[in-house]
Amino acid sequence: MMVLKYLFFGQFILKKGLITFDDIFRARMLQKKQNLTIGDLALKRGWLTRTEIDMVLVAQEETAEEFGESAIRLGYLNKDQVEELLSHHKKDHLFFGEALVQLGLITEKQLMENLREFDELKSDNPQ
Repeated sequence: MMVLKYLFFGQFILKKGLITFDDIFRARMLQKKQNLTIGDLALKRGWLTRTEIDMVLVAQEETAEEFGESAIRLGYLNKDQVEELLSHHKKDHLFFGEALVQLGLITEKQLMENLREFDELKSDNPQ
Protein backbone atom coordinates (compact mmCIF):
# COMPACT_ATOMS: atom_id res chain seq x y z
CA MET A 1 0.00 0.00 0.00
CA MET A 2 1.24 3.44 -0.96
CA VAL A 3 1.76 5.92 1.90
CA LEU A 4 0.14 9.22 1.02
CA LYS A 5 2.64 12.05 1.29
CA TYR A 6 0.81 14.48 -0.99
CA LEU A 7 -1.81 16.90 0.18
CA PHE A 8 -2.93 17.84 -3.33
CA PHE A 9 -4.55 15.63 -5.93
CA GLY A 10 -2.36 17.13 -8.68
CA GLN A 11 0.81 16.01 -6.92
CA PHE A 12 -0.72 12.57 -6.40
CA ILE A 13 -1.41 11.96 -10.09
CA LEU A 14 1.85 13.65 -11.10
CA LYS A 15 3.71 11.08 -8.99
CA LYS A 16 1.71 8.32 -10.71
CA GLY A 17 2.88 9.63 -14.10
CA LEU A 18 -0.59 10.50 -15.40
CA ILE A 19 0.24 14.17 -15.92
CA THR A 20 3.26 16.47 -16.06
CA PHE A 21 4.02 19.61 -14.10
CA ASP A 22 3.19 21.56 -17.27
CA ASP A 23 -0.25 19.90 -17.21
CA ILE A 24 -0.74 21.07 -13.61
CA PHE A 25 0.16 24.59 -14.70
CA ARG A 26 -2.27 24.52 -17.63
CA ALA A 27 -5.11 23.22 -15.44
CA ARG A 28 -4.44 25.83 -12.74
CA MET A 29 -4.41 28.62 -15.33
CA LEU A 30 -7.79 27.40 -16.66
CA GLN A 31 -9.13 27.42 -13.10
CA LYS A 32 -7.76 30.92 -12.53
CA LYS A 33 -9.48 32.13 -15.70
CA GLN A 34 -12.84 30.48 -14.97
CA ASN A 35 -13.07 30.66 -11.16
CA LEU A 36 -13.80 34.31 -10.53
CA THR A 37 -13.45 35.66 -7.01
CA ILE A 38 -16.48 36.95 -5.11
CA GLY A 39 -15.16 40.47 -5.69
CA ASP A 40 -14.80 39.92 -9.43
CA LEU A 41 -18.34 38.53 -9.61
CA ALA A 42 -19.62 41.64 -7.80
CA LEU A 43 -17.61 43.83 -10.18
CA LYS A 44 -19.15 42.08 -13.19
CA ARG A 45 -22.62 42.77 -11.81
CA GLY A 46 -21.77 46.44 -11.20
CA TRP A 47 -22.22 46.03 -7.44
CA LEU A 48 -18.63 46.96 -6.52
CA THR A 49 -15.88 49.07 -8.04
CA ARG A 50 -12.26 47.94 -8.13
CA THR A 51 -11.50 50.46 -5.35
CA GLU A 52 -14.29 49.05 -3.17
CA ILE A 53 -12.98 45.52 -3.74
CA ASP A 54 -9.54 46.68 -2.60
CA MET A 55 -11.07 48.32 0.48
CA VAL A 56 -12.89 45.09 1.34
CA LEU A 57 -9.70 43.06 0.85
CA VAL A 58 -7.75 45.35 3.19
CA ALA A 59 -10.53 45.19 5.79
CA GLN A 60 -10.69 41.42 5.39
CA GLU A 61 -6.96 41.09 6.09
CA GLU A 62 -7.29 43.18 9.24
CA THR A 63 -10.29 41.29 10.64
CA ALA A 64 -9.91 37.74 9.26
CA GLU A 65 -13.53 37.96 8.06
CA GLU A 66 -14.81 36.39 4.88
CA PHE A 67 -14.97 38.76 1.89
CA GLY A 68 -18.77 38.96 2.04
CA GLU A 69 -18.79 39.70 5.76
CA SER A 70 -16.40 42.60 5.29
CA ALA A 71 -18.34 43.92 2.28
CA ILE A 72 -21.58 43.89 4.31
CA ARG A 73 -19.97 45.50 7.36
CA LEU A 74 -18.51 48.27 5.18
CA GLY A 75 -21.91 48.83 3.55
CA TYR A 76 -20.80 47.91 0.01
CA LEU A 77 -23.05 44.85 -0.33
CA ASN A 78 -26.15 43.54 1.42
CA LYS A 79 -26.75 40.01 2.69
CA ASP A 80 -28.89 39.00 -0.31
CA GLN A 81 -26.20 40.14 -2.74
CA VAL A 82 -23.51 38.18 -0.88
CA GLU A 83 -25.69 35.06 -0.82
CA GLU A 84 -26.28 35.36 -4.57
CA LEU A 85 -22.56 35.81 -5.23
CA LEU A 86 -21.67 32.81 -3.07
CA SER A 87 -24.29 30.66 -4.77
CA HIS A 88 -22.99 31.59 -8.22
CA HIS A 89 -19.40 31.10 -7.10
CA LYS A 90 -20.10 27.61 -5.78
CA LYS A 91 -22.25 26.54 -8.74
CA ASP A 92 -19.74 27.59 -11.41
CA HIS A 93 -16.55 26.52 -9.61
CA LEU A 94 -14.20 24.48 -11.81
CA PHE A 95 -12.30 21.89 -9.79
CA PHE A 96 -8.74 20.89 -10.66
CA GLY A 97 -9.69 17.41 -11.90
CA GLU A 98 -12.47 18.87 -14.04
CA ALA A 99 -9.95 21.26 -15.58
CA LEU A 100 -7.68 18.33 -16.47
CA VAL A 101 -10.61 16.60 -18.18
CA GLN A 102 -11.66 19.78 -20.03
CA LEU A 103 -8.12 20.15 -21.33
CA GLY A 104 -8.11 16.52 -22.49
CA LEU A 105 -5.20 15.62 -20.22
CA ILE A 106 -7.05 12.78 -18.51
CA THR A 107 -10.38 11.07 -19.11
CA GLU A 108 -13.43 11.32 -16.87
CA LYS A 109 -12.91 7.65 -15.99
CA GLN A 110 -9.28 8.27 -14.99
CA LEU A 111 -10.38 11.22 -12.88
CA MET A 112 -13.00 9.22 -11.00
CA GLU A 113 -10.72 6.20 -10.44
CA ASN A 114 -7.85 8.32 -9.17
CA LEU A 115 -10.04 10.53 -6.98
CA ARG A 116 -11.44 7.39 -5.38
CA GLU A 117 -7.91 6.03 -4.76
CA PHE A 118 -6.71 9.41 -3.48
CA ASP A 119 -9.64 9.71 -1.06
CA GLU A 120 -9.06 6.16 0.24
CA LEU A 121 -5.37 6.85 0.81
CA LYS A 122 -6.12 10.14 2.57
CA SER A 123 -8.62 8.47 4.89
CA ASP A 124 -6.08 5.71 5.67
CA ASN A 125 -3.29 8.26 6.30
CA PRO A 126 -4.70 11.39 7.94
CA GLN A 127 -2.39 14.38 7.73
